[in-house]
Amino acid sequence: MSTYPAWQGRPTAAVRVLKGAALAVIVLLVLFPMWTVLATSLADPQDVIANGGWVIWPRTWSTEAYTAVLSGGIISRALLVSAGVTIAGTALSLASTIGLAYTLSRPRVYGGRPMLLLVLFTFLFPPGMVPLFLVVRGTGLFDQYAALILPFLVNVFNLVVMRGFFQSIPGELLDAARIDGAGEFAILRRIVLPLSKAVIAVIGLFYAVGYWNRFFEAIIYFNDQTKWPIGTVLRQYVTGGAAIAENSGEVAGASPQSVQMAVVVLATVPIVCVYPFVQRYFVKGVLTGALKA
Repeated sequence: MSTYPAWQGRPTAAVRVLKGAALAVIVLLVLFPMWTVLATSLADPQDVIANGGWVIWPRTWSTEAYTAVLSGGIISRALLVSAGVTIAGTALSLASTIGLAYTLSRPRVYGGRPMLLLVLFTFLFPPGMVPLFLVVRGTGLFDQYAALILPFLVNVFNLVVMRGFFQSIPGELLDAARIDGAGEFAILRRIVLPLSKAVIAVIGLFYAVGYWNRFFEAIIYFNDQTKWPIGTVLRQYVTGGAAIAENSGEVAGASPQSVQMAVVVLATVPIVCVYPFVQRYFVKGVLTGALKA
């Protein structure tokens, strides 16, 4: 009789077949809606009308919807806004999180304990929409792209994970660098950061996804709709129905439903394309930091 628990034993052939079938069903359930959105965005207007607005396999493929939304109108401008906010916000958030996490991870830092407790307090009692609104209004950030970055510069969860990862670095290694005359900034740049590529990649992806998907704040903080990011425009297109696409001047011969689905694809693809390059860092980056924290 085996002394291993049941979940550590080799599964039987029937169990493996059932797991494979279940995995196949889950994959189909995930891919089918995505394929329907992509197929509808590439369908000819006549196919969309004939199929009631949703197309699984177009009889005639067409890129008119993408040509319409990328012709320099609302969607093109929103994509540029989201790209700029995501790049600038991710860079600033990473710099702020790395600096604060490294400081809080060092022992015997003056004021480190009260600062850590203050950070954790904001994690347990996050500010609501009204305080953030008052802060944005009081600092003159209305209709400024900084309103989508500065109030969300440091995420407490990301900070705790990165701090835990920094604490897992052997202290003897850092002490040896100090004996050789290296300062804290040199230690961070030459030793800590090269050893922390995994957690930096994961936290950077978390920040990038957050900035790219931010939509609700733009509705509150922007009176100028030309400054809306792609997430806000996508919400208007999806919730407003075909009338939004028709009245915005983006249709230009394409089906309104195809234009809507093209917007969904353009808002989704950039982040989806980033995941495969960062996936291998997820387990090492998140688990190490979370367990140590």
